[in-house]
Amino acid sequence: MQLSSNTILITGGATGIGLALGERLLAAGNRIIVCGRRPQPLAAMKATHPQVETRVSDVSKPAEREALVAWATRSFPDLNVLVNNAGIQRRVQLDNDRDWQAMHEEIAINLDAPLHLTSLVLPHLLKQTRAAIVNVTSGLSFVPLAATPVYCATKAALHSFTLSLRHQLSGSSVEVVEIIPPAVNTDLGGPGLHTFGVAVDEFADAAMSQLEAGAKEVTHGFAQQASRASREQLEAIFQRMNSERPT
Repeated sequence: MQLSSNTILITGGATGIGLALGERLLAAGNRIIVCGRRPQPLAAMKATHPQVETRVSDVSKPAEREALVAWATRSFPDLNVLVNNAGIQRRVQLDNDRDWQAMHEEIAINLDAPLHLTSLVLPHLLKQTRAAIVNVTSGLSFVPLAATPVYCATKAALHSFTLSLRHQLSGSSVEVVEIIPPAVNTDLGGPGLHTFGVAVDEFADAAMSQLEAGAKEVTHGFAQQASRASREQLEAIFQRMNSERPT
């Protein structure tokens, strides 16, 4: 993936991994457009990086996804990269958690949104000389943390979708890249829950290096191990991971 002279839309790009990647892509000479649900982090990013375009958009809602793509392609006709990064993670105890609305919101943001946004923006991207769709999944796509079952299921589904998308678009102008983070020290899932993860700057630097080298699957640490593991290795990782962390 060429890392300069792009116009890039990043969902959930005002915090965490999205913010770290956006800052690095901005420094590499790209135009960056960021959307998110919360005005405050977007305002903070705009204050730090005035050249970044921001928009409040709740990608859990189909109408807002449609409005986002219509606005982005109209306002930035050279838009050529979509980064599906927005995501939420909830701890769910399946035998007593009956909050379907919360579960469905997690599915909508983590899975519905990237699939729908991809379908909406793809006709525009196919007209570009070079373009890319970047899906941010997780090492948990391959081996789930049982305490976060909905999150893991959505990321596994997005990984599968990414493989099919890449196959269908082979030979076109649109590259398909998957970024597969390990646990990263961000506020995903709530403040303090990912303090065991790698530093966000460490992961973002590693991701940028791999993107520059042309990697179609960007991994680091645990995610690299999980994405390359055999079935037997995955079972061992699953048992170890889910005995070490309380559900």
